[in-house]
Amino acid sequence: MATVANGGGVGKLAAEETALLVCDVQERFRPVITGFPAVIDTSKRMLRAAAALQLPVIVTEQYPKALGNTVEELREFIPQGAPVVAKTLFSMCTEEVNAAFQALPGVKKVLIVGIETHVCVLQTSLDLLERGYEVHVLVDGVSSQRLGDRSVALQRLAQSGAFLATSEMVCFQMMKNTSHPAFKAISALAKEARPEQLPAA
Repeated sequence: MATVANGGGVGKLAAEETALLVCDVQERFRPVITGFPAVIDTSKRMLRAAAALQLPVIVTEQYPKALGNTVEELREFIPQGAPVVAKTLFSMCTEEVNAAFQALPGVKKVLIVGIETHVCVLQTSLDLLERGYEVHVLVDGVSSQRLGDRSVALQRLAQSGAFLATSEMVCFQMMKNTSHPAFKAISALAKEARPEQLPAA
């Protein structure tokens, strides 16, 4: 992966330098992850926002042979040609994902949704931070089996230099202005009903 200097930035986002990562939102996790409907809902909303904002998307699946594929609710919204990478590594930063980043030299910042916050999301974020990427973890789109693990992971992520944000926050930040071509689409997404939300931390 290319190394990008954060330069002590304050976390401002621009769509042209941002990618969306969807980490392991798979069928076998459905009955065990706290707030899984919220994770699915936020992930779906962000995939739709990514289409409106023209963000590249990378999806991973943890050992899909045993844990199943990405949930059906998300599949139709994954852009054609977007990498969907099977992995056994906890971090998303596999050789295939590294190659996908190499093909996106303009990407300096990433948004992450998925599971589990304290395992795959955490390790992915630390790997990307170490390589100089700016990481934004969407707290309404990440969870774990236990809320305690999730809470400590979010604290650890913030301590390590990741930005904690919400899906709506980052979408409006990338638009900057009501004159943005995606404003109507993003505003409509923001008004949609949502399942019970996950705690902020």
